[in-house]
Order: sequence, then structure tokens, then C-alpha cells
Amino acid sequence: MNDIRVRVLDEDEWATYRDVRLRALRESPEAFVASAEEEEAFDDQRWKDRMVRSRRILAQDGDEVVGVVSVGTGHRTNIPGAGELFGLWVEPPRRGSGVARRLMEKAARVGRQVGLKQLVYWVGTDNGRAVAFASSFGFRPTDDRRPMRIRGVDDEDANSEEMMMVYPLSDTGGVPTSL
Repeated sequence: MNDIRVRVLDEDEWATYRDVRLRALRESPEAFVASAEEEEAFDDQRWKDRMVRSRRILAQDGDEVVGVVSVGTGHRTNIPGAGELFGLWVEPPRRGSGVARRLMEKAARVGRQVGLKQLVYWVGTDNGRAVAFASSFGFRPTDDRRPMRIRGVDDEDANSEEMMMVYPLSDTGGVPTSL
């Protein structure tokens, strides 16, 4: 775990983001609304545009990418001063090893750096592990819910929902503020 480096990708590193995003979609299709097939069809410009809209944070062990998360800086939520944390993925052998926590810590620092007041994270209500992890980090559940779109399941058959969890950035919550 000590060899894990977490960093924000530069906009010109769109191909690195594309590769890890497609890998995440293939490995954990149930965790994402989009599919690998859909996003494989994106042209280079669409990937470049994605790098401008949100900060992409990568976890690496040497040259090997082992996790990713994104921070949307205000355009994905209707809450003033809030950004959205989304697309969290850690390769299966690294789950439970602290990689996700390191990604979240960096996301919180990035959020503060760009002036956000809180991070919003939508988590499946039936995903106990994700809810517990987000709660342990300091995210708090809200009463806001939305239907979870599940690929391959008709809307009327989908009972799952996501809840919005919120993490205040005004209090560092033990997360170092320096990048």
C-alpha cells in the first residue's frame, strides 16, 4: 500500500483515463450506468471533453493503474457549492487495501482546492459495503433518493435506488488539506 501513488490526471492524459474507465466498465458492469460497449464507441474528442468537465484521479502502483475516481465540479448537482464524486473503481485484488480511501482523500483535497463546500456521492441503498465505506470516510446519508438505473432491467422491474450521501469539505475531517 505504501507504493500506491494517487494523482490528478492532466487534461492531456485523456487516453490513460479512457483505458482505466473502459477497464472498470468491463470488470464491474453492474456498478455503472454506462457500458463498455457504449463508451468504446466514443471518439477521442469526447474523451478529451470529459477531462475538462471533471477532475480524474488515478491510483497507481508503479506504472500499473489500480483505481480511479472522478470529481465533478458543480455541473452534476443542483446543490450550490457541491461537487459530485462518481465513477469510483478499484481493481478487485486491491479492494479493502486502502486504495479507495486514498482516492477519496485526494478527491476531498481536490474539492477544497477548487472551492467546493461539499461532495455528493450517490450510493446504491442495497450496496452495504459501499454505504459502510462512504460512512466510514465521513459521508452522511440524506433523505434524497433516486431510482438506480440497472442495465438490462426494465424500469418497472428495477426496485433498486440510490441515496445521496454528503461529505462536508469545510471541516477537514482528518484529511490533510495540502496537495
